[in-house]
Parts: sequence; C-alpha cells; structure tokens
Amino acid sequence: MKPVLKIVSLWGWQSVWLGFGALLSLGALAAGAVLMHRSGQYTGLALLGGGLMVPAALQSVGVARVILRYLERVFTHDATFRALARLRIWFFDGLAKSAAGGLGHRRAGDVLARMVNDVDALDGLYLRITVPLLGALLLLPILGVVLWRETPWALLVFIPFAGIGFYLPWVASRLAEQNAGRVGLAMSGLRSAALDALTGLREVKIFAAEGRMLAQVQSREAALLAAQRELVGQTSVLNGIAFVAAQAAILLTILIGFAAHAPVAVLAAMLVVVLAFETVLGLPRAGLLFGQAEAAAKRVVEAAETPPPVPEPRFPAALPPSTLISFETVTYRYPTSLTPVFENLSFTLTPGSRTAILGPSGAGKSTIASLILRLASPESGKIRFGGLDVAALPNEAVRQRVAYLSQATHLFADTIRNNLTLGDTRIDDAALWGVLDAAQLTEVVQALPEGLGAWVGEGGQTLSGGQGRRLALARVLLSPAPILILDEPCAGLDAATEAEFMRTLNIAAEGRTVLLLLHRLSGAEQLDRIWRLTGGSLMAATG
Repeated sequence: MKPVLKIVSLWGWQSVWLGFGALLSLGALAAGAVLMHRSGQYTGLALLGGGLMVPAALQSVGVARVILRYLERVFTHDATFRALARLRIWFFDGLAKSAAGGLGHRRAGDVLARMVNDVDALDGLYLRITVPLLGALLLLPILGVVLWRETPWALLVFIPFAGIGFYLPWVASRLAEQNAGRVGLAMSGLRSAALDALTGLREVKIFAAEGRMLAQVQSREAALLAAQRELVGQTSVLNGIAFVAAQAAILLTILIGFAAHAPVAVLAAMLVVVLAFETVLGLPRAGLLFGQAEAAAKRVVEAAETPPPVPEPRFPAALPPSTLISFETVTYRYPTSLTPVFENLSFTLTPGSRTAILGPSGAGKSTIASLILRLASPESGKIRFGGLDVAALPNEAVRQRVAYLSQATHLFADTIRNNLTLGDTRIDDAALWGVLDAAQLTEVVQALPEGLGAWVGEGGQTLSGGQGRRLALARVLLSPAPILILDEPCAGLDAATEAEFMRTLNIAAEGRTVLLLLHRLSGAEQLDRIWRLTGGSLMAATG
C-alpha cells in the first residue's frame, strides 16, 4: 500500500464525515456555478435595457451556497482534526513498539521532525488537496456544457483549464516530492543540532563552545533555507504560468463570444469561466502540497512501521507461573560488531534472590537487561523464563513481569503524581503514598505545598539527585512486577546518598527478584550472589 493511501486508511470513521463534507463542498461549488451563470444572464439583459430583476430562485441558490459552505467547514474541519489525532496516536504507538529500548539509530531531532513537521504536512491532504481536485473535476463538465451552448470554438478554453487544473499540479507535486527529501533531512539536522545545544547547554557554557554550537545550528539552518528557497522559486514560476493562462482563457472567452454576436451569453459564460479559473488557480499549490504530503507520508509510515527489534512469536506460549530466569550458553554481538559482547554466558536468577553483576562500562551489563526484556535476541543459546524459552513468550507479557530502572531514567516536566502513574488514572493516591513511603520520599513530598501535585521540572530539576532517583525507584516499585532490574541506579550520586539509596532498596524490594547491574558495590547492598562480568565471561566475586 502506498504511504498516502495508508494514511488515508487510518482516518477510519472520519472518512465518512470527510466524504460527506466533500459532497457539501461540491454542492456549494455547483451552487456557485449556477449563481454566476444566471447572474451573468440577468446582468447582460439589464445592460440591454431589460431592467435588473433577481428572481427568488436565484436568491435561494445564493443562500444555499452560503449554508452548504458553512456546513462543509464545520464537518470537514472537525473530522480532519480527529483524523490527525488518530494518526498521531498510531504514529506514537508504532514508534514505541519499534524503539522500545530507546530511539535506536534515530536521533531525537529526526523523530521530532517526523512527529511534528511530517504529520503537520499531512494536515492539508484533505482540505487543501482532495477538495480542490474534486472541485476541478466537477467544474470540468459544467464549464463544457456552458461553453458548448455558445459555440464549439469556446471549448478552446478547456486547454488552459486542463493545464492549470491537472498538468501544473502534477509538475508541482513532482518538484515538491524531490525537494521534500532535502527539506526533511535539513529540518532533522537543524532540530538535532538545536536540541544538542540546548540539552547540553551547561557543558557548552563550561567549555566556552557557544560560538561553535551556534555556527553548527546556523549551518543547518542555511541548508534548510536553501532547500525551501529552491521550492518557492519553482512554485512562483508555476503560479505565474497559471495566472497568465487563466487571464488568457477569460480574454479568449470574451473574443469568441463577441465574434458570435451574443453579448448576454458572453457575460454569462465569462462569469462561469472566472469562477472555474479562480477555483483551479490554487491547484498548482495543491500539487505542491501533495508532493510534500507524499514525502511526509513515506517518512511517517517508515518510522511507524519499522518492525520491533525482537518479533513476536508466531505461536506464543502461556507465561509460566515461575519467575526463574536462566541464561544457557548465550552469545550476543551488536549488529555492526564482529566481536561478541559475551560468549557462552550462563547464570540463573532464582525467584526472590538478589544478584549483582559488576563490570566496567561497555562490558555488556545493560545488554543482559535488554535480552531479559526482549529488546534484543541472542545470537545463540537460550534464555529461559520459568523454564520456557523466552523466544516463545509474548513480549508484552514478559515485560509485565519485569520492572526496569535504567541509569538514565527520565523524569518528565510534570507533577510528581503524573511522573509516578505515567497517565494511568486507575492508580489511586493511597498506592502512590505507599510507594513513596517505600522509597523513603514521603516526608519530602509532604513538605511541598502541592504534595503529589508538585511540579518536578524538566529532568527533575526541582529535586536533588538522590530525591530524583528515589522518585524513579518509587515509579518502578509501583509496578506489580515480581522481578526488578536496576541498571546503575545510583549513577551520579555521592557515596553517602548512594549508600542510603541502597538501604532503601533493600527494604522496598523485599520479596522480589532483584538484579543489580553496577560498576562497583557500595557495601550497603544485601545480596545473595555477586558476579563479575569481564572479557565476556561471568566469574563469581566477593565484592
């Protein structure tokens, strides 16, 4: 299925309302054509001395045109906004599935450009492209009938009409599609450069790199402006050709009409020609928008339909009641690497046990978490969950059994309540206070004037490092998952805060299986087993 058709298929029931809106739009356009034709006839008769009389029927046509146009705007705008909302939800859902372990090789700026610019480019797919094209198709037979009644020679007006209505929009769409790729890449680059500069502003200031970062942003901006200027120039040429063709068609209508000695018919036909060409003059722009929408649809569909890193099993097995996890001679290597991260790795996490795996950065500790969470698949060997091969289990079911706290857990610029629930309205305040108490954060939150409604700030900037990590821990504890994986949970904390955090964890995680992935031990952990991951192998350690 072509990307544009895929986008249209996502409109769902809104397609019915959009179709109804299109009929209303065509009705209003037909009423306008009748109004212009009859008005030309009556005006021509008045100029010949017959007096100006406006029949009630003509007045009714004018009123009907206004009403139809109003109803079309109401129905189509509402349906378009709902269709776009549905599209954004589908896009985000697809992105979340394909990038469950993070954005992967996509940069945040590129994803943001697709989510904002590309989806917005699809905004006009109906209102600015489909409806004008349908209007041109409707006016084609109306214009033909009106001109044929005067003289067959008047059909020469069809030549510029067809050119403006169909050929120029096609040319514009092809030019826009070719240009849209460059614009999209330039926009992604600009957003990525700007986001990098803003998110790393502290480091930029410390190392006095403002000038270099600004130059990078300006370079990306210049590339974007160059691509946009190119398209604007091409569009201006097409619009100029369309305008000249429209004026030539009107002049041709006048000349043919007077040659036929039919001034009344000339005026009537000319007004219909004016309406027709006023309607199709916007079609080169519609073609431009369609080219942009086509390119945007490709980018949106490509991002949303990228398959997840680990496919679902074809015939999923039921999740076993046991939470025992075992690695059996597992080998894993990154897709772009020749050297395995680890080879023939074997260990077991028994239910309710507390295990630490120690190792330097890059040793593969986070990869172990990704394998358990089904965000990656081993090259060889088996990972078993409750005795069953994890490859046979549904991804979502496995992740419901495992709660994960990464070293870069994000705190949203939102309230404490929303940071804990992540939008789940089924969780009541009593449960929130329970996990805050387990994370030893109750007193801190109670001291805030807004309590659970207190604003955390971007990245948790209103909280200290230790408080932010405790809030992230509370969010993990809110999950009923029997297995907790904590990847460098104390990253960025001082020694005293780290030890206090670990003592809190010892109490809060009582009864659950805990896997700690650490650089080193603080001495405050309560552990059943300690492994050291070095050179792709696990060795028992004492601390």
